[in-house]
Amino acid sequence: MRIFIGFLVLAVYGAAQTTPLPGDPNNILRVETNVVLVDAVVTDKKGNYVRDLKQKDFKVWEDNKEQTIKSFSFEADPASPLNSQPRYLVLFFDNSTMNFNDQAVARKAAVSFIDSNAGPNRLMAIVNYGGSLQIAQNFTSDVERLKAIAGGTKIPMGPTPNDNVPGGLGRAAADFGARDLILGIRSLAKNLASIPGRKTLVLLTAGFRVTPDQLSEVTATIDVCNRSNVAIYPIDVRGLVAPTVWNRPVPSEPSPFRNASYIPQGRGGGGGGGGTGGGTGGTGSGGGGRGGAPGGGTGGGTGGTGGGVGGGGRGGSGGTGGTGSGGTGRSGAPGGGGGGGATVVPRPMPTNAARMMIPRIPDSASTNQQVMYMLADGTGGFVIMNTNDLLGGMQKIAKEMNEFYLIGYTPPEREEGKETCHSIRVKVDKGGDNVRARSGYCTAKLKDVLAQTPTEKTLENRVAAAAPGNVAASMQAPYFFTGTNVARVTVALEFPSGSLKFDKEKGKQKSAINVLGIAYKLDGSVGARFSDTVKIDLENQKEVEAFQERTYHYENQFDVASGTYNLKVVFSTGGENYGKIEQPLVVDSYDVKKFSLSALALSSHFQKVGEADQRLEAALLEDRTPLIAQGFQVIPAGSAKFKKTDKAAIYFEIYEPALLDAEPPKTLAIGLQLRVLDAKGAVKSDSGGFRVPLPEKGGNPAIPFAGQIPVATLEPGMYKVELTAVDSANNTFQRTANFEVQ
Repeated sequence: MRIFIGFLVLAVYGAAQTTPLPGDPNNILRVETNVVLVDAVVTDKKGNYVRDLKQKDFKVWEDNKEQTIKSFSFEADPASPLNSQPRYLVLFFDNSTMNFNDQAVARKAAVSFIDSNAGPNRLMAIVNYGGSLQIAQNFTSDVERLKAIAGGTKIPMGPTPNDNVPGGLGRAAADFGARDLILGIRSLAKNLASIPGRKTLVLLTAGFRVTPDQLSEVTATIDVCNRSNVAIYPIDVRGLVAPTVWNRPVPSEPSPFRNASYIPQGRGGGGGGGGTGGGTGGTGSGGGGRGGAPGGGTGGGTGGTGGGVGGGGRGGSGGTGGTGSGGTGRSGAPGGGGGGGATVVPRPMPTNAARMMIPRIPDSASTNQQVMYMLADGTGGFVIMNTNDLLGGMQKIAKEMNEFYLIGYTPPEREEGKETCHSIRVKVDKGGDNVRARSGYCTAKLKDVLAQTPTEKTLENRVAAAAPGNVAASMQAPYFFTGTNVARVTVALEFPSGSLKFDKEKGKQKSAINVLGIAYKLDGSVGARFSDTVKIDLENQKEVEAFQERTYHYENQFDVASGTYNLKVVFSTGGENYGKIEQPLVVDSYDVKKFSLSALALSSHFQKVGEADQRLEAALLEDRTPLIAQGFQVIPAGSAKFKKTDKAAIYFEIYEPALLDAEPPKTLAIGLQLRVLDAKGAVKSDSGGFRVPLPEKGGNPAIPFAGQIPVATLEPGMYKVELTAVDSANNTFQRTANFEVQ
């Protein structure tokens, strides 16, 4: 009997990521020695800059609580310590949304702008986005070179004046995980972090619709921009007459199998909502329409309206042509269900909503302009729209590069190591004046949280010792390429939650997990490392008992060069409880110009990415790249063991060098075949060969895939997933992964 395995097909239009750099000692918005610094631009009713304000004229609120201003300066004042430092401006051409005529108009305006504004104290860089991020020119004061590149002239990319700008953009490297323009801006902002002062990013774009799925990406991008002191100034290049924007169409992709079983997009019924009187009654009525077939859905059912704290049921996700709606409970939390995905063993999320950093969008904004207002208002910039005078708009932006006040305050005390996000509001105590400032910031975790701490030393000693620890654990570490001979390793660790030791503090039950991971090279030196602390707060002993019945799932990521390593991870769960696990980690060599595959990530949990997805938002805020394919986030499993009742899934990425070109060849094709073999090599499942739908635009070689493995049809025992990929140039690549059905 042939068993078909369904796949989700998604072409990811990523962006080049710049190499992470150390933090900027001159950040305009930063949290340092208990001080938050934030810049504010003040204009009067006519739009003129107000330059004579004093500290007493300002008020600052964090999370709606007024703060005491401790420091103050006006950066256009010659006496300001930062007045003489260079200003940095990036011209960002979003070619993915502009038609050719708009591009020509935008580039002509940019050339004139450069001619009148670039100079020794105003360094500019030019970036193109057309499916990937391309650093066309690093920061320089060479006016003629900037004009030539902005105008589209191809000239040799040799060294130029100011190419030795601290940090700069010279370390840019491909990031296949940046799926769209929003994450492309986020990647660029990360690379600007070490450049001193307030940076200006002029975004020349025709705009695009932001779906609810992308709001988490917008939040993370605003946060990174604010931490890197990047203010975004979008310009709608469509002018007064806004034609239909030239966006990449979103085709309805047919199944590559006639009887394929895709990860369901529209089969989830309404979830259990909160019933009346605090019960668990009300469920959503009806399931969603059949996903995958154009026009096949009739809409998901409406979730029940909960009267209790549990929240209302969420409706089923509809197929094409219909969507489900859901009720909410008294607490405002959505009910479960919808989308058909399995529940995930939760990792505690930030206790506050990071979404507060997305500002209110003006009612006058068109659908394509909404993202412009989000990015501008969230980072302290403004939007230029409804004008055919693009040069005039750019000149307004240039005038603002010095016109800001720098305000410092001491934030309220917070629990150390806890990731939270905070809103900021600045007001001038003077009638008629308008203030623009960044909307907020997040206290993001460091990559090496435990560095130079006694806890780190204890864990290092346990890594080196022969003792195995007293907490059993399992671990998987698939990797995904981000550039030539560079990979991002995703560590998934699972262990019994019952090993966590809770202590009662201030009426709550609290625990902490400390983690240290080290990838040792063959000579014993350290190839990569990470450390982390996860704090867990529960209300009472009843919640502790329920929590400890489940398996705890932990994830982290680190970058490493191709090579052979011994990965050791040790974790402590309180008292003398700790676990240690190690396994070989072999990262293959990879050339971005050659056809290849990532490792295979097994999973038993996947979920549809939605507007209120805290898990995705937390991953982005922690600077992790989630595994996403066709609107689903796949959670990598820490164990390769599945029950027959599990919804087992697999995630991987294909790297096709022909997709690096902006216009891939029309003859390009990629075929896949996936088989499941038992311990004796007998084929138990075979997808057959099928052709993969490709992105219409190039720029990013990575294509992510996800799909289910039919463990329900397999008898208990050991199996192997075998994936074979081939492209039109007859390049072939194969990967395998072992798993067990219990």
